[in-house]
Amino acid sequence: MDEFLLRALCAGMLVAVMAGTLGSVIIWRRMSYFGDTLSHSALLGVVLGLVSGLNITLGVILSSIVIAILLVMLRRRSVLQEDALLGVLAHGSLAAGLVIWGSLEHANVDLFSYLFGDLLAVSRSSLLLILIVTCIVLVGFKLIYKQLLLLSINEDVATTEGVSVDKVMLIYVILIALFVAAAMQVVGILLTTALLIIPAATARLHAQSPTKMIGSGVIWAMLAVILGTGVSLAADLVIGPAIVLTASLIFVLVWVRFKKT
Repeated sequence: MDEFLLRALCAGMLVAVMAGTLGSVIIWRRMSYFGDTLSHSALLGVVLGLVSGLNITLGVILSSIVIAILLVMLRRRSVLQEDALLGVLAHGSLAAGLVIWGSLEHANVDLFSYLFGDLLAVSRSSLLLILIVTCIVLVGFKLIYKQLLLLSINEDVATTEGVSVDKVMLIYVILIALFVAAAMQVVGILLTTALLIIPAATARLHAQSPTKMIGSGVIWAMLAVILGTGVSLAADLVIGPAIVLTASLIFVLVWVRFKKT
């Protein structure tokens, strides 16, 4: 196997592990718009990285974390409904990124690859960074897993049990921000939320416990990456959308299978 393809598959598997793990909570708490907001803000991170001369992935991580902190702070303190607040942040950060991008005279970066991913272009340094991010995400998720489960069951009961809602949600949203930065090269900025939601939604169709749902979500995400990459190479398709389309087809097949039973 060519080295570039091996790196691509390793990166895809790492991102799939994060997607299946974090995506389960997205489904439990109906937080898909949080993921959308962070993925939209990633473009702002890309252009800020270009302007400042920072590593672009680092720029995405920093901008996503800042947006994540704003989300949690404003979620409790704003008079607006949560979906309206998220819409303002999502589209505002996306528009800011596009405006700054348009003002750059010599941006020698392929915007298409950031929007839709370029898994086959993963370098050794990018793979190492994705590995580090995956480790951080998994450790962080393990630390707050029980609290997240309580919050998903009943937020009032969790508060009574001493769970700090804002603290736990801040950590979780920051983990999503890290995932967005890592998944950007695999499926692109526009489709990171899809990779979070679809495999977890597929697992929700048949999993009978939260732990099994997380495990199944990881497996479905990995299968989507493997099959999507294979289809992309065989049919010369854009790899990011091919992975997400594969995940969607898997969801439909599993839904049909369990609907009959």
